Amino acid sequence: MSRFTFTISAQDGRARTGQIAMQRGTIRTPAFMPVGTAATVKAMKPADVRASGADIILGNTYHLMLRPGAERVAALGGLHRFMGWDRPILTDSGGYQVMSLSDLTTRNEDGVTFKSHLDGSRHTLSPERSIEIQRLLGSDIVMAFDELVPTTSTPEVQQAAMARSMRWAKRSRAAFDGGGAHAEAAAIFGIQQGALDETLRKSSADALIEIGFDGYAVGGLAVGEGQAAMFGCLDFAPGQLPADKPRYLMGVGKPDDIVGAVERGIDMFDCVLPTRSGRTGQAFTRAGPINIRNAKFAEDLGPLDPSCACPVCTGWSRAYLHHLVRSAEILGAMLMTEHNLCFYQRLMSDLRDAISEQRLTRFADDFRRRYAGG
Repeated sequence: MSRFTFTISAQDGRARTGQIAMQRGTIRTPAFMPVGTAATVKAMKPADVRASGADIILGNTYHLMLRPGAERVAALGGLHRFMGWDRPILTDSGGYQVMSLSDLTTRNEDGVTFKSHLDGSRHTLSPERSIEIQRLLGSDIVMAFDELVPTTSTPEVQQAAMARSMRWAKRSRAAFDGGGAHAEAAAIFGIQQGALDETLRKSSADALIEIGFDGYAVGGLAVGEGQAAMFGCLDFAPGQLPADKPRYLMGVGKPDDIVGAVERGIDMFDCVLPTRSGRTGQAFTRAGPINIRNAKFAEDLGPLDPSCACPVCTGWSRAYLHHLVRSAEILGAMLMTEHNLCFYQRLMSDLRDAISEQRLTRFADDFRRRYAGG
């Protein structure tokens, strides 16, 4: 079977739909990857994640290296066997969490030394160690190690971080290629950096293309810059990357973020939003998000989303879900999460169909109007 093959079956404007073929299965694009931070998509069984329509999930290098440890996961048969998910897994490089969750970090050309948020123990994560961890986990799509800085950083800081990320990308590629059997079965993506600056993004893209990757991520967005600024960057950033490779927008996002990014040529997404929101009582619907904790739902016998045919919407009422969430019952988090993941996967399916049928603009405009409550 193919190690990694990306096929575009239809285009509508800058949007594309197609398939990524890998040894553990086919990924339909545009694709949304539920986040399985600690070897689990929270509040979900793997079979139910698959039943929602997910072809691939994301695992987290930082969290798994700290607990239970990459070497332990490898000894137990790898991440797929460990968590009971037999389809593709993309693992992030760990760089984002090193920057966002740990204090007392020290960065230099070799990598990042940081203090664990769990027990205060100190660790060093370098491009080589990040790739080694992802190999031990048995990742299908490995991400290069990069340095993330806020979009509000000075131009000098942004340029230096981008340049270092490109040096680390080259080291990541070399470490991946030295991975023996794993490298022969898996894929590696590079990560474009450069904040919101078109010139920096172009320099980053050119450096990544020279190294050569199976796919390319647009990194450094969805970190507080706002939708307008993000879309402004996406108006040029995807076009700087190879058209015949998948483009992955990391950490995005809200449903309307995804629709706008697909229109701008993005093929892959991940975000904790549907699962985290489900656990806190927020449900996504075609008429916009709702907070099921609100008192107005206490006697509402209707489904979460009247246009949704997921097992939650066809099986339980808003009133029951309101009761579960207000009572802090575990089932409430499970059902709300399941609905949200089904909502996201149905959105991706609808986007793929709209692109294939050359009606994406009409679909996107209608979605935005309804989602905004209009």
